[in-house]
Amino acid sequence: MNDVDKYHKWVEWSDEDQVYIGKCPDLITGIHGDDPVALYAELCEVVQDVVNHFKAENRVLPVPKVRPMSEVA
Repeated sequence: MNDVDKYHKWVEWSDEDQVYIGKCPDLITGIHGDDPVALYAELCEVVQDVVNHFKAENRVLPVPKVRPMSEVA
């Protein structure tokens, strides 16, 4: 598994903002857009950029903590 795949990413609709919100709370606050499929692809690219930045700076990546279904499993 590569580093990007360790982080939970999802897209959800925001009634308040009337846009889709892409989230990866372990690494970024979020991004938004009108097309959920395109937004997820963009979210994956942003997360990859963040991981690459951490590695380029020789920084330790945050431990992935967000696992929404971990309490159910």
